[in-house]
Amino acid sequence: MYLIIPLLSFMRTFYLFISIISLLQCTAQQPQPAKKVTTDSPPRQKVTKIAFGSCMHQDKPAPVLLTADSLKPDLFVFLGDNIYGDSPFMWVLKRKYKKLAAKPEFKQLKSHVPLLAVWDDHDYGKNDAGREYRQKDRSKKIFLKFWEEPKESKRWERQGIYTSYTCKTAGNKTLQLILLDNRWFRTPLKKADLTNGMDKNDYAPDYNPGSSMLGSKQWKWLETQLRTPADIRIIASSTQFSTEYNGYETWSNFPYEQGRMFDLIERTKANGVVFISGDVHYAELNAIVPENMYPIYDLTASGITEKWDHVEPSRFRIGEAFQENHFGMIEIREDYETKEIYLWLTIYDVNRNTPIQHNIRLNDLQIPD
Repeated sequence: MYLIIPLLSFMRTFYLFISIISLLQCTAQQPQPAKKVTTDSPPRQKVTKIAFGSCMHQDKPAPVLLTADSLKPDLFVFLGDNIYGDSPFMWVLKRKYKKLAAKPEFKQLKSHVPLLAVWDDHDYGKNDAGREYRQKDRSKKIFLKFWEEPKESKRWERQGIYTSYTCKTAGNKTLQLILLDNRWFRTPLKKADLTNGMDKNDYAPDYNPGSSMLGSKQWKWLETQLRTPADIRIIASSTQFSTEYNGYETWSNFPYEQGRMFDLIERTKANGVVFISGDVHYAELNAIVPENMYPIYDLTASGITEKWDHVEPSRFRIGEAFQENHFGMIEIREDYETKEIYLWLTIYDVNRNTPIQHNIRLNDLQIPD
């Protein structure tokens, strides 16, 4: 009897240790992603199912998180507006994060699935804010503490919250997950001139070469990341990358920065790049085909709790947009017969319906010779 109790305690401790070690088997530029692991978490040797979403109000039910949990993803990436903080007072942000932490759907997902996160404007602290936001240092500390960023992570040391992770995936391919910071370094947005017949809604394209989305330090870091060997690269951007100019916050407000991204992908010969994004309160799939390059897909999942009654046009859109609550998933699959790798890009609603689904051959995401 006296031997059995210590033995059971040792076995539980040993199993928990093995679960933590084997859950992701990821090599990160920073330490492994923050995660909550329970003893019933299955060991995962490879990351093949990446779920993601954005725009989650702390005061509203989020049943799509339960749907996401039921599909057993290997990761869930929160793409910003993870709370609606919108306050210069940091105690308000802390209180709203506390509400999110207590949300049953969030707690269930967190207990089963490793979570990664970037911010957008509302959890940054101010609507549409960029580098001028005076509380960003304090907001960053609150953000990293809530998402349980390891103390040794470089995210604590440097400006901004950008980071990357590298894992094995289907077909023994290498998957790189890059999380950008679209707020810390971004120059102020140019206001739309609604009298000129070209601008619309809130903002206009800024053709000033000094305008920036990522800032010089993050661009330098990103080039290093894209030169790192990988077969598939998922780039998380809190705002849309491959959409047409629509007068709201997108990369199209910074044409030089968007072009710089295309040039960098081509120059570094970074194959297999796919963007995931949020912000707009609806879901859609866009793809831009730059000259001498493969299509740059951007799957937007932006509506864990929020909705928008109007969808802006985009000539780059594939299929129709989806305006009900949802989350996204990229599943990496290997064809058993041909051994080819496919990326399945999917939007799920709360009932597991798939209003948007598109599969891509990895071989079609290669820089032409």
